[in-house]
Amino acid sequence: MGIFNIFKKKKENSINTTENGILSPTFLENNVENIINPEKLYSHEWRRKLKTKSGGKIFRIKYYGELHSKYKNLIIQTEFAPSKIIAVDVSNEEEFLLFDGCFHGYNAMFCDKYSEEQIKNRNAENVYTSENGNERFELIISTYYGIDYEDEFREGVDSNGKIELISGKKIDFEEVKRNGFDTLQIWGINENGVKIEIVSEELA
Repeated sequence: MGIFNIFKKKKENSINTTENGILSPTFLENNVENIINPEKLYSHEWRRKLKTKSGGKIFRIKYYGELHSKYKNLIIQTEFAPSKIIAVDVSNEEEFLLFDGCFHGYNAMFCDKYSEEQIKNRNAENVYTSENGNERFELIISTYYGIDYEDEFREGVDSNGKIELISGKKIDFEEVKRNGFDTLQIWGINENGVKIEIVSEELA
């Protein structure tokens, strides 16, 4: 968990938008928009605001997991398995994946192997409600890339540009570099402009 010490000590970018050259996770690229004048954007950080292709910007969250016993706004994994988080566009009930701890992040790809039971028995049925009763949010997502995949894994890439994960599955190395982030944060902003942290995970 990355509740404390979440940011690595890397230089912040002084730019006008969150377009800093860092590529998005592959499963989020079509449902986000840039943020103007971001605060404390790090050079190894990808950050965007969630926005569906149809223009939706307000979401509910459905999840598998549980809420932290002390930091009650935070979704965390259970003793059984990692969390899974789904965004639901309130304008049309369209759903799409925000994060799956069995597949996304460095540890899930190269360190932690999960059983079929753990992977499949995680229905994202809980509707997220913040500590003060909010269910509808604008969502901001950050992923951080402090791992040098080229240096650490280049020799393991085959002639087809694929690399084998701990699960035995082979996927494109470029996909690994985008989805193998080492930290994830998700913030929600309610209708009163109050910002809360919903997810804070160290994944390496």
